[in-house]
Amino acid sequence: MVFLDIKTLKLYLLSKPEAEECYPFDNETAVFKVQGKMFALLSRKQGQQLLNLKCQPDHAIELRDIFKEIFPAYHMNKRHWNSIILDGDLPDGEIERLVDHSYGLVVKGLKKSIREGLEVRYAGEIYK
Repeated sequence: MVFLDIKTLKLYLLSKPEAEECYPFDNETAVFKVQGKMFALLSRKQGQQLLNLKCQPDHAIELRDIFKEIFPAYHMNKRHWNSIILDGDLPDGEIERLVDHSYGLVVKGLKKSIREGLEVRYAGEIYK
């Protein structure tokens, strides 16, 4: 998948099982949730398009060390969330992998009954 524009990225985020888009903060900041839990946030800060994604803490630090486009998330728990500058420099495959990782972490944190229901309804599409 090529994330040439925000519309394509939004379509990928919404392709996750039971993903929903909402605007709880303002008309420009898109929040993506599964079962009411946020797994992504799209916003603009100082003219830059940002994608905030949940990340396992040790991996979050590794990513920040490797990619200049990834840094501790703006206005979020910096231990568990990274911001990605969407300027075209970070490979699309890496963005896709990080979206999948964020979604999987959120699903893993859901109540067992909800998580198992998702796994049954969307066999093979839920990331553990």
